[in-house]
Amino acid sequence: MSSPIELAIFKSAFHSIAEEMGAALRRTAFSPNIKERRDYSSAIFDAAGQVIAMGDDMPVHLGSMPMSVRAALNRLTLVPDDVAMLNDPYEGGTHLPDITLVMPVFAGSSSALFFVANRAHHADIGGMYPGSMGLCREIFQEGIRIPPVKLVSNGVMNDDIVRLLLSNVRTSAEREGDLTAQLGACRIGEERVRSLVNKYGRERVSANATALLDHSEQLLRAEIAEWPAGNVTAEDFLDNDGLSEEPIRIAVTLAVDPIARTLRVDFTGSALQIATGLNAVSAITYSALFYVLRCLLPREAAPTAGLMRPVELILPERSIVNAAAPAAVAGGNVETSQRIVDTLLLAFSQLLPDRIPAASSGTMSNLTIGGIDARSGQPFAYYETIAGGMGARPDADGIDGIHTHMTNSLNTPVEALEYAYPFRVRRYSYRRGSGGAGRQRGGDGLVREIELLCPAQVTLLSDRRIRPPYGLAGGLPGACGRNLLNGEAVPGKCNLQVEAGATIRIETPGGGGWGHEQ
Repeated sequence: MSSPIELAIFKSAFHSIAEEMGAALRRTAFSPNIKERRDYSSAIFDAAGQVIAMGDDMPVHLGSMPMSVRAALNRLTLVPDDVAMLNDPYEGGTHLPDITLVMPVFAGSSSALFFVANRAHHADIGGMYPGSMGLCREIFQEGIRIPPVKLVSNGVMNDDIVRLLLSNVRTSAEREGDLTAQLGACRIGEERVRSLVNKYGRERVSANATALLDHSEQLLRAEIAEWPAGNVTAEDFLDNDGLSEEPIRIAVTLAVDPIARTLRVDFTGSALQIATGLNAVSAITYSALFYVLRCLLPREAAPTAGLMRPVELILPERSIVNAAAPAAVAGGNVETSQRIVDTLLLAFSQLLPDRIPAASSGTMSNLTIGGIDARSGQPFAYYETIAGGMGARPDADGIDGIHTHMTNSLNTPVEALEYAYPFRVRRYSYRRGSGGAGRQRGGDGLVREIELLCPAQVTLLSDRRIRPPYGLAGGLPGACGRNLLNGEAVPGKCNLQVEAGATIRIETPGGGGWGHEQ
């Protein structure tokens, strides 16, 4: 039995390794999306593929990454110095731009003791539209689909796999650089975990990894024991699918049993899967629930697989929250994940009204631009999620212009943006007054206006342009977002072909207010 002190030491040790992996990836990546925006995540898993530590990275990546590790272990036999690669949303992935690498850690043993993994969003992975985030009708249009394969076998790079991948993307040099950075980060993680095992011994390190899993479970069960018994329901909606004006329902029922200290989360009643890429695979919904539950626990709680042991998750088949192939899924990772969180928090606000914040912006406001850079004559693909307002909290205002919930990235600095791409940033500011009023005010969104210096294909994938972020406890909603091309409003989800000199303006939603104004 680990002592509390020893458990805290190993929790910090595992976490620091995941953080170092992320730092190495960030420093060596080629693309602004990874280097500047930090659109990546790293984690450590035990011999059974259960997550035991995560970096302070992207919740939408981290909660779903265990499915990728499990898929790799089910499909491949990993030996020392192997590295698996995959991105298939229907085999443990999220959406195609997110490539995951998985590496075993043997540390002198005959079988893997641990696994290290990272996931990074590649700014283009092929498909119909530059940036691979367009309004597609099936996954085959969204980009190259990679099942679990060995990128590295016995320490030797599989050049055929690399050539196949790079031949199907628009920005091959950037993709190769980012993939190499991911690989280097995995090797650093493997070396650090092996050093930990060499220092403390296999049995002691493995015992503490198991203890971390048990501790997370105990903390959530103790939390559930304090909740009121019974069932609560909630629903929220995505604006539309990009083809029609019909809203897309996400519904959830929470069933709390404080005696058994269990929670059932049932998404029955959510919309069926749709014709465009807002479908979320089951890993995304699992990830959103994992994130919300982690937010309800004390800061010292380790975000491990043990957290989900007291939880039963029910997902209707072929639905917006549990899509089946060949449904397109690019937006499920970025937009539907946010609305799933909003719906879960709305349900929890009925159980814990003094702890749950109002809705944040509820969208990642995805902007993708691709074309031929006139400066170099080479293809480029720019991708960015743009921050919005945080929902007001029961005891504090929301924060202005910040990435919330399932995203934990940054906005690309103006200098990096104009250096890397044929753009001119015309405006980058807070969107004053967009936060909802209340006793605690919702955070304001942002304004990002970009002039394109060459013809380009533009994709907008955004939400909360029609249905605003909700307020709670009498607080008012935040303002809806707006997208404009040359000053004229355009839909929240669209593909546009634009000429040089065009301006794209994104005004992101504000967060909802909390409480009646006094």
